[in-house]
Amino acid sequence: MASHTFFFNGPYDETMALLIEARNYIAYHDMSEHRKLSPQVRLQISYESMRVTSRLTQVMAWLLAQKAVHAGEISREQAASGDFSLSGGEICSDPSGPDNLDLPAGLRSLLERSHSLYMRVERLDTMVRQDVERAAEAEAAVG
Repeated sequence: MASHTFFFNGPYDETMALLIEARNYIAYHDMSEHRKLSPQVRLQISYESMRVTSRLTQVMAWLLAQKAVHAGEISREQAASGDFSLSGGEICSDPSGPDNLDLPAGLRSLLERSHSLYMRVERLDTMVRQDVERAAEAEAAVG
């Protein structure tokens, strides 16, 4: 029980903190500075901001599904299904962005940290699905 709490609380707290930071960044970054940038850079900022948001919402949804498993609200098999597995694929796993010096430093930092978090949770998602698959195969072999 304690290991699950740590497993859940650490990434959950990190995701929530990044979500709040991303919201504040997007809502309050200096618009006067933003207007001085070229339309291409402004478009890139919008795209990368949406990628940060996508990563974080995907991670939060996955973590909440794991919490539902722990609370007995859904089965491990349901949580491992496509409905609850981590999604976002190529867009969320793409590490580009932090090296783009045209982007503001705050956004580059959010890109880097959200990518790191997403990739860690992607590994957890893979482990959970493999564990469920192994259990199903073992059950099928017995029955």
